[in-house]
Amino acid sequence: MRSFRVLFLLVIFLVFKSVGSSTSPNGLETVEEAYLNWVKQMDSYKHSLFQKAINKFHPCKTIKVNKNPRLGAFTSLQKAINSLPTFSNCRVVISLGAGIYREKVEIPNTMAYITLEGSGVHKTIIEWDDTADRLGQSGRPLGTFGSATFAVNSPYFIAKNVTFKNKAPSPPSGALGKQAVALRISADTAAFISCKFIGSQDTLYDHIGRHYFENCYIEGSVDFIFGNGLSLYRGCHLHATGNSYGALTAQKRENLLQETGFSFVKCKVTGSGALYLGRAWGTFSRVVFAFTYMDKIVTPRGWYDWGDKNRDMTVFYGQYKCMGPGAGFGGRVSWSRELTPQEARPFISLGFINGYEWLPKLL
Repeated sequence: MRSFRVLFLLVIFLVFKSVGSSTSPNGLETVEEAYLNWVKQMDSYKHSLFQKAINKFHPCKTIKVNKNPRLGAFTSLQKAINSLPTFSNCRVVISLGAGIYREKVEIPNTMAYITLEGSGVHKTIIEWDDTADRLGQSGRPLGTFGSATFAVNSPYFIAKNVTFKNKAPSPPSGALGKQAVALRISADTAAFISCKFIGSQDTLYDHIGRHYFENCYIEGSVDFIFGNGLSLYRGCHLHATGNSYGALTAQKRENLLQETGFSFVKCKVTGSGALYLGRAWGTFSRVVFAFTYMDKIVTPRGWYDWGDKNRDMTVFYGQYKCMGPGAGFGGRVSWSRELTPQEARPFISLGFINGYEWLPKLL
């Protein structure tokens, strides 16, 4: 606790020191400079506030799940998960055969080291259709958190070659309570390789923890990647399905001490409608796009401050060497930035999520 207070006081000191010495008339430059100084002094995220990750990759057990009962031990994924010990200390591989698994699935927080391997995103699909306003077993609305088709609460989760889908229909503009999450990841050190996430409003709830997404397809209309995770998306296809204005991200970083944010590297943004790259769900929302192709659907302004002008001084929204008709920086809001190589460096490698510590055997 004492070390936390010292870190907090240090960050506040750096911010106010910078603000006091700047000549910027609106304070925007001073906040950005304070942030960049902080990154530099903290050695580009290597001081992570998360616990040191010790991953395990060698499986001690493999379970086969198949729609054909003759080909697997279970026909239901949730039943296969329920068969595992309450506390897991070794990696279990769940091999999920081809088929559409219509079920709502949740992995409890004690079952670490689970790998889910599908037969391909076009063959293995997990789907449900809950929305935030649907009543749960308690008689109360599920809320966005509870609407997820697939929910992960345990650390060191890995998924490969699986589609996670929320089948709820796309809501009309302005409708309330229609958030429909395909996957919620509420745990540290998770990786998703060659997966699909299909939904409309709030498709992928990147809730908390360090996460890695590689070669994934993510589809939605409004805030279809959202939450307060610290996540790197590499080589992913981000596809908008809206008819009017939508937003790709809604990142919820709420103060300078939170080491969270989304980084998209070598990705592709396509689709329909007019799309903001992100909107500031959190006061200190942080999102970076690097080496990413952006189709013309990306609105020239690029970003939205959620109607709160104060957030213009605290968010960190950046681009670095992006391309395509929607990537032009000339029309962007004044409080976003075209990053220099030095500014981009902490965001574009596995170091952003401390990945060299817990991911190397996946790559």
